[in-house]
Amino acid sequence: MDSRDRTLARRLADARQQLRRRLLRRRRLIAALLLAGAAALAMRTLAPPAPPTAALLVAAHDLPAGQALGPGDLTVARVPPGLVPAGAAARPPLGGILAAPLRAGEPVTDVRLVGRGLGTTQPAGTVVAPVRLSDAGQVALLSPGDRIDLIGADPQHGTSEPLASGAVVLAVPPAGMGASDGALAGRLVVLGLRSGDLYHVSGASVAKYVTYTWSRS
Repeated sequence: MDSRDRTLARRLADARQQLRRRLLRRRRLIAALLLAGAAALAMRTLAPPAPPTAALLVAAHDLPAGQALGPGDLTVARVPPGLVPAGAAARPPLGGILAAPLRAGEPVTDVRLVGRGLGTTQPAGTVVAPVRLSDAGQVALLSPGDRIDLIGADPQHGTSEPLASGAVVLAVPPAGMGASDGALAGRLVVLGLRSGDLYHVSGASVAKYVTYTWSRS
């Protein structure tokens, strides 16, 4: 072995010795870091999995009754599956008309939209029907949840008769909804009626002046 090889061997030995001394000086720190890493890994392994959640369509902002739902009106919230209400919309009901106001964060369900779902919360023997009241201005005074008594008046003969009592206002669609050529005056309102009153009310709505009073029931 010549002098060059001996010099290189000496330098390697010195480097190993310095590294060993540095490791010995820092052995406590290294041990602490290893223990911390092991503890973190154990906690991650033993931690329970995140609880399951379900997607729920909710109002992105306050929405008024009669609003036609658009893409910016709804957002998705993640909630525990047990908090998803019955009738919750599975897909965005774009174009659907709100039967009642929605606060930001409230879920969109079938009973909040104009349609057959409105009748699901009504008592047995109740039917849901659109009824055209003769005075559009009177309809503007109504809100979902109002109870009204319907009256049919015959202006030609100066007579009137009760048509239904305790009808529940389920939705007040926007003015013009359901109109075709404008031949029919008045404005539609969606009511929950006793099944026995339906044909009486339907017949009067095309032959008489149909108005209402607020019911005490």
